[in-house]
Order: sequence, then structure tokens, then C-alpha cells
Amino acid sequence: MSEATRKPLVARLAIVGAGLIGSSIARAARQRGVVGHVAVADQSESVRERVRELGFADSIHASSGEAAEGADLVILCAPVGANAAIAAEISPRLKPGAIVSDVGSVKSAVVAAIQPLLPAGVHLVPAHPVAGTEFSGPDAGFAELFDNRWCILTPPEGTDPAAIDAVREFWRLLGSRVEIMTHAHHDLVLAITSHVPHLIAYNIVGTAAHLEEVTRSEVIKFSAGGFRDFTRIASSDPTMWRDVFLNNRDAVLEMLGRFGEDLAALQRLVRYGDGEGLFDLFTRTRAIRRGIIDEGQETAAPDFGRRGAEQKQP
Repeated sequence: MSEATRKPLVARLAIVGAGLIGSSIARAARQRGVVGHVAVADQSESVRERVRELGFADSIHASSGEAAEGADLVILCAPVGANAAIAAEISPRLKPGAIVSDVGSVKSAVVAAIQPLLPAGVHLVPAHPVAGTEFSGPDAGFAELFDNRWCILTPPEGTDPAAIDAVREFWRLLGSRVEIMTHAHHDLVLAITSHVPHLIAYNIVGTAAHLEEVTRSEVIKFSAGGFRDFTRIASSDPTMWRDVFLNNRDAVLEMLGRFGEDLAALQRLVRYGDGEGLFDLFTRTRAIRRGIIDEGQETAAPDFGRRGAEQKQP
């Protein structure tokens, strides 16, 4: 059966939240024939109007419950802290057999917030597409965002295997490589690969901002690649990251503790002029960078290829 005539995997997809991830899901799902109807809900009137202008939704709703009515798959694309309120709103409107998922980078809190609110016969399959940019809003999305990126599924114990398979296939068709793990393990892994690096970036940029006189005359003017990369990370959506840190507190604090111990060891190497120790550390960390490139999760292009990616954005 050809791409054009194949029956869509999802007859009605509801997306709650039309930011970078939500709008990219809608674009990719429509472009690749994965869905029949895309219903988008967003509480912001200006966002809904922009979605209407961009044309990546078949119906646009102010109410998440209205969008979820009759949906086969509902994906929550709002900040993690909003999940419980959204789940409470959509629950009475969900049809039997519907699947509820999300895109948050915290998973234990998602399961705890959503699962008790869903009616019997509705399946919860949380997901985390490990993809994104520092841009936000419906204009920031693009259909290729998930290509060759990982999407992690964290279904609670006892979840219907057919529901897991459906969500796995959905993300595969959007271009992702799919992995399944427990929500607790996910949160620990993401604490070190994503959450703590963001926290460090926010802190370093904040430190520079506090040096007010220097910042105005020299820090920004002479920003080298390292500081520029920190500012790129630290420009990410503040609401989303506030909710991430509050909802993955234990794992983040655990990883910050380990980071603090390693930082103290690095301080000793510098203090005592241990050039051999510094060289060994930098050699090991350089190999990590090579491994990320070899995995296809980054590019070796100049400026990490980001200049070209940024030019695609509005």
C-alpha cells in the first residue's frame, strides 16, 4: 500500500499546547500521513490565531477537553506543572481505548499526576522526545525535528502492550528512534544529560549578569564559543524549565551532588598544577563528544552545525 493510500495510524490526534514540540508533532504527523485529523488546543487566543494562520491543524480549540473528544491519541505538550489540570479537564471527554501521552522531560511526576485521573479503559503511555531547540511557540516547530532523535517511552507497569506498540509506532513514523525504560530510570538519566547542564548554564549566565560593569563592556562583547553555548541553553523556555526542576527535584539534587564532588576534584588539579591529571580528564571528556557524534545525536560541522539550524528558525 502506498504512502498516499495507507490508512492513518491515528484517526484523530489531539495536541494540547502548540509550542515547539506540539506544533512539530502536528506538522510531522500530517506531512507523513500518520493521522487523519489533528485537533490542537491552546489556552492562548493569540497562539490559536497563529496556529490557524500557519495551517497545521484541522481544528483549533480553546478547551483541551473539546480537542480530546473522540481522540484516539491525546498528547500533552504543556509544561509539566500543568499536566494534572489538563488531565482533569480531558478525562470526562476521553473515549474508551484512547491513549494519553505527553512530551515532558520528567516522567515520574507525570505518571503520579495523570494516572489517577484517567478513567478505566484509557491507557497512559508517557513519552519524551529528546529533541528541541531554544526557540518556542507555534512558529518554531518543523516536521524534521524528530528525525533520528530518541524518543523515550515510560509506560507504567501493567500498561496494555497494544497501546505501547501504537505509541512506539507513532514516534517511529515521525522519524524517531524509540527506547522504553522505567520512569524512575528516565528521570535519573535525564537529570545528568539534560537537567543539570541546563541548571549550570542558567547559573553561569546569571553569574556573568551579576558582574554588571564587566558584562556591559566586555563579557558580551568578547563572548567566546563556550559562553555563547551556555547562553543558547539558558535562553530556553523559563516556565518549562522551572517545572522540570521542581518535578525532578530528587534526581537533579543527586546529580548536582555528584557534579559538586567532581568539581572539587577538578579544583584540586588546577590548584596544585596537575597537568597530567587535567590532560587525562580532558581526553576522557573529548571521547564522550566523539561518541555523541558517532551516535548521530550531534554534528561535527563548524559551530556544531547550529548556525544552519538557527537560519531555519523564524
